[in-house]
Amino acid sequence: MALSKTERKYRIRKRIRKVSSGTAERPRLSVFRSNSEIYAQVIDDKKGETLVAASSRDKDLAKTKGTKTEVSTLVGKAIAEKCIKAGIEKVAFDRGGNLYHGRVKALAEGAREAGLKF
Repeated sequence: MALSKTERKYRIRKRIRKVSSGTAERPRLSVFRSNSEIYAQVIDDKKGETLVAASSRDKDLAKTKGTKTEVSTLVGKAIAEKCIKAGIEKVAFDRGGNLYHGRVKALAEGAREAGLKF
């Protein structure tokens, strides 16, 4: 039986979550990609709270001109800067069922450039 695209993505998301759940020492960097925007948040799953968040809709990034991939890189740098200010250096990367290429990869590389380790 063939799975729909949505069901396949949901299964992948559940499998990733089992492996990379966030703790206080190593929170989870979760990425959500819509057709036009990209969102990233750092989550402590033990407490069930979001520690840091950034998105392409933030006021300083919403004005930025460029392709969606270029904006994703800027979101990655923004989330890394916020993490470092909050004292978070290492995270577990959760691509949210998306393939690791394009905008998701650009966000991850932007975060790595800004000093976040995962």
